[in-house]
Amino acid sequence: WTKSSEFIKPRAYEKPKEDVLMQQVYRWLPAFVLVGVCLAANTVFGEGLRLDALERLDPASATPTDDGKLLYYEVRGLDIEGKGWQDTEAYYDRLPAKAKGVAPDSVWGLSKHSSGMAVRFVTDAACIACRWTVINDELGMKHMPATGVSGVDLYVNDNGTWRWIGAGRPTAKTSEATLADGIPEGPHEFIAYLPLYNGTESMALGVPPEATLAKAPPREGNRGKPIVFYGTSITQGGCASRPGMGYTAILGRHLDWATINLGFSGSGRGEIELADLLTEIDAAAYVLDCVPNMSPEVVTERIEPFVKRLRSAHADTPIVLVENIRYQAGAFLPERRKSYEDKNVALRAAYGRLQADGVQGLTYIPSDALLGDDGEATVDGTHLTDLGFLRYSDAVAPVLRGILAP
Repeated sequence: WTKSSEFIKPRAYEKPKEDVLMQQVYRWLPAFVLVGVCLAANTVFGEGLRLDALERLDPASATPTDDGKLLYYEVRGLDIEGKGWQDTEAYYDRLPAKAKGVAPDSVWGLSKHSSGMAVRFVTDAACIACRWTVINDELGMKHMPATGVSGVDLYVNDNGTWRWIGAGRPTAKTSEATLADGIPEGPHEFIAYLPLYNGTESMALGVPPEATLAKAPPREGNRGKPIVFYGTSITQGGCASRPGMGYTAILGRHLDWATINLGFSGSGRGEIELADLLTEIDAAAYVLDCVPNMSPEVVTERIEPFVKRLRSAHADTPIVLVENIRYQAGAFLPERRKSYEDKNVALRAAYGRLQADGVQGLTYIPSDALLGDDGEATVDGTHLTDLGFLRYSDAVAPVLRGILAP
């Protein structure tokens, strides 16, 4: 740029006409994209949440509080997700009445727990309260808080992202709590999760008298078919701090998919009677996470017949086999490591034999990515914390997205 201490002035550059045109296109492109996104969002969310287009609950069916500030609606009038059968002994049971005496007694007892059940609804209420009654006096456990065992949990759909906004803490068999207040104006979609390790006898949502409570828009297409999870205490939700943090609930939100939780604490041992029951559900996928309560010998004995029974009833439904989690102390203690490795060896062998027998549509999830490698994902080395459930879900979600994609 310099010569003999004198600046050389460059010749002025004239932009070609096509460069000027493209500059204008790039300048206005973000605005065009934003308008398109807004129009799409209005179609997906705005039209779907028009209260006059939804099935609204009749205020005459609600029970007012003594001060008249709230109307309580029984949630049975809304859509309950997580129920695989309607012919249950009690409304919030997870197995049908005919399973009594067929399923193992331990499984039948735990089927009275409402784990995985949730109510989806739309309301324009500024405040949402809940009144619920559980069946067991014990509200919590030594290693799991009462908020997870017997509490309720509320999330809101914020333009496609599910956000937690409140929880109900149980105080007795019958509890009442404000789940959220100061909710922005307008109709919003919500999901409220029921207790994980207690049965629910009744549940009602309270909103101001001037508010409208309606059923949420139905899930479209294959999303209306639930993902069915069968497993142990980990699947049931032990030891989440609140119901929305069980991994089946997290996956339901992240995938925007209905889920059914058939996890049974201390059980879930691959009994063929449970396979027969699962075949009655028209599922989008079956996820079998039942190895932790099985010995290697039981894995060898039961996994193949269980899978084949599902496949004989549903030729094309994806079936996912999940390895036993890596018990956290196993990183240092050889016996704890061997206890899960032997079961996973047996599961891999069963998976190989199923493939050799021509069973199609199987997916296998190894344990290495389920909980991370820092040993910080459990309460007691086995049962998961909220962190553990989130890690677990993050590992499983991509697999399910892949097999459930259109």
